Amino acid sequence: MKTQTDNTQSKPKQKINGRYLLPAVLLGYALLYVYSSDKTIEALLSSLSTMLHLLPVFLVVIVLLGIFTALMSAKKIARLLGKQSGIKGWVIAVFGGILSHGSSYIWYQMLANLREQNVRDSLLVTFLYARAIKLPWLPLMVSYFGYTFTVLLMFYIIIGALVQGLIVEKIVKHKH
Repeated sequence: MKTQTDNTQSKPKQKINGRYLLPAVLLGYALLYVYSSDKTIEALLSSLSTMLHLLPVFLVVIVLLGIFTALMSAKKIARLLGKQSGIKGWVIAVFGGILSHGSSYIWYQMLANLREQNVRDSLLVTFLYARAIKLPWLPLMVSYFGYTFTVLLMFYIIIGALVQGLIVEKIVKHKH
């Protein structure tokens, strides 16, 4: 005899199908147009403007990631971020973090592999911290908060990434 918990555990989780998103948004705009055509057109134009602002950033990110993927291997990255990497390693960690995207947990396996190849923990921490800067969202952030705020926030995130990496560097040195 199955209990309620047995039934819920045996059901597979359903994935959300993304192919219905665009039709749902268009339907939403159509329904809102009937309710308030002026505000709907204003919202649609604002959405299109935001999309046009983001499009160049998306293209740059896609091109840079394609180049990065084509030119870099895990061994090459490990060599660039090894014990003797110096300032170049810190720069690569910061910019690599900024250019990376997707969920953090996706990167954990790669970072664990790099750590096994003697990449410095401090640079891995710097990479993860710098991921707080999301290139595709910068135009939207500028439109909400302005250039000054966005640039200052990015600057402080980069400084924070470096400070966190240096702290880890000091802690790891004392443990070995």
